[in-house]
Amino acid sequence: MAEPRTLMTADELLHLPDDGWRYELVAGELIKMAPAGGEHGYVGNRAQDRLNTFLKEQGLGGAVFASETGFRIGHDPDTVRAPDVAYVAPARLEQARVAGYPDLAPDLVVEVISPGDSAGEVHEKVMEWLAAGTRLIWLLYPRRRSAIVHRPGGEARVLQANDVLDGEPVLPGFACRVADLFA
Repeated sequence: MAEPRTLMTADELLHLPDDGWRYELVAGELIKMAPAGGEHGYVGNRAQDRLNTFLKEQGLGGAVFASETGFRIGHDPDTVRAPDVAYVAPARLEQARVAGYPDLAPDLVVEVISPGDSAGEVHEKVMEWLAAGTRLIWLLYPRRRSAIVHRPGGEARVLQANDVLDGEPVLPGFACRVADLFA
């Protein structure tokens, strides 16, 4: 007879000792993740820079969160995901600036897809983010220099290097050529 698995809570994840690895919690199960590679970090930082510049130039509120930020998007058992970049709108910013994991889904999630990410894992994350209330997801594919944009309702759009990535409906007016995130 198989032993029952012990599930972890978001609070237990938060208090794990730092061992150099990144972790997420999916339905109470601890998922160990290798540190991101150079291209992954570069592309994530480019997206973060573009978003921060847009917010500053437009005088918009809200905040961009770095990849180390976990968001609790499921309960009993807990799910804590950490996107590569996240944006939270002004109306929810106070709720996101907490000592532990914000108990909300970001308005915008950016995931940089690594060579080792399976299509099934990426799809699962997208579905979790959308189910939790995320309104816009950008999947960035460095190898292909392309992006896939997801919005609630199942709408997904593939963008190539010369296409324009927009922030609708989360950041109206934001526009960036896909290629510029990989340059």
